[in-house]
Amino acid sequence: MEIQRRGIIYDATQSSDAEKIAYTTSLVVLNSGVLLAGWQMGTEKHTPHNTIGLARSTDGGQSWQRIPHRFEHVLNGVPGSFLAAEMVEALPGRLQIYSTWVNRTDPTLPLFNPDTEGLLPTKIVVCESTDDGDSWGPWREIDTGELKGCAVTGPILKWSDGSIGCSFESFKEFDDPSPVEPGAWIVVSRDAGKSFTLPTLIAQDPTHGKYFWDQRLATKSEPGAYVGMFWTHNRAEQCDMNVHIIHGSTEQVPNANTIPTETVIEGQICACAADGNRVLAVVVDREQPGTIALWISKDNGASWGIEDRMVLHQHDEQALLTQGRTDIDYVEYWDDMAKWSFGHPAIQKINDGWLVAWYAGLPDRMSIHFAILSE
Repeated sequence: MEIQRRGIIYDATQSSDAEKIAYTTSLVVLNSGVLLAGWQMGTEKHTPHNTIGLARSTDGGQSWQRIPHRFEHVLNGVPGSFLAAEMVEALPGRLQIYSTWVNRTDPTLPLFNPDTEGLLPTKIVVCESTDDGDSWGPWREIDTGELKGCAVTGPILKWSDGSIGCSFESFKEFDDPSPVEPGAWIVVSRDAGKSFTLPTLIAQDPTHGKYFWDQRLATKSEPGAYVGMFWTHNRAEQCDMNVHIIHGSTEQVPNANTIPTETVIEGQICACAADGNRVLAVVVDREQPGTIALWISKDNGASWGIEDRMVLHQHDEQALLTQGRTDIDYVEYWDDMAKWSFGHPAIQKINDGWLVAWYAGLPDRMSIHFAILSE
């Protein structure tokens, strides 16, 4: 694997102050060959006014053009902000975007409550476009049952039989004093996104001592089959663990195994892709110097050779952080998450290679970068 081209999808150094922080990257390849990238943006991370940015490439990712659409952030009269921009072509010419909408009725409240460790009320929402993202219809909510603190995590899956999967994580709401019981879930649609199943559990520690955060799922060849990778935090021992991995199927409900296994890969958020017996993992590691690196397993994720690791981005983190990999103060860790100036990669297969995107920059200007990899 080698890097064929590097570039910038969205240059925050040339943007207005209202759109100077871009992060949480997504990618989708349309049937026509058009590529779309999405991200969330604002004056800072997680502000009450954060919205969605989009860009399009019609030349295989060589160049990108910003899509100027502005998304409606008021739902049923309630103001909100967005946390994701994950896309899928549900049917040819019918594009969908999935996001986490955050209730911002009181704009003075932070996303995370340091006293209860809960989140502001959220909804998982979807809207549609029939013109490759130039314009979008109204948002509609996806039912997550009794789960609270839900947020979209990673790409929207589409299997060979046309079924669609939206993965998300659950937490708890802002003023809830009960202990946190985080889980990773998925809802599945078999009618091109018109309706969805109730949530199916993907991963959860029954003791809730380990948090399987930011799941990134990728489809395998069989309908419903997936591989997933997780940023894994050991709350009981106040440390991050190595990236974890799981294999499963939405056709088997309830899933027989919902406890991922640990890999040798150090890092946090890990975007993955399945390619035959190979698993490709694009991993964020925030040890200094920070890196975003591609790892390749040739045996479905059972082993990972350091000789197959390739650094795509090396980062000099300049944000004033307080937490490392161990002895983590959980509340301070959430503050650090709002400061990190690189991360959130995405990976998609294109032609005979791969497109990878991520955000990076200085703490006051974060752009969306890309690399095209050839086999």
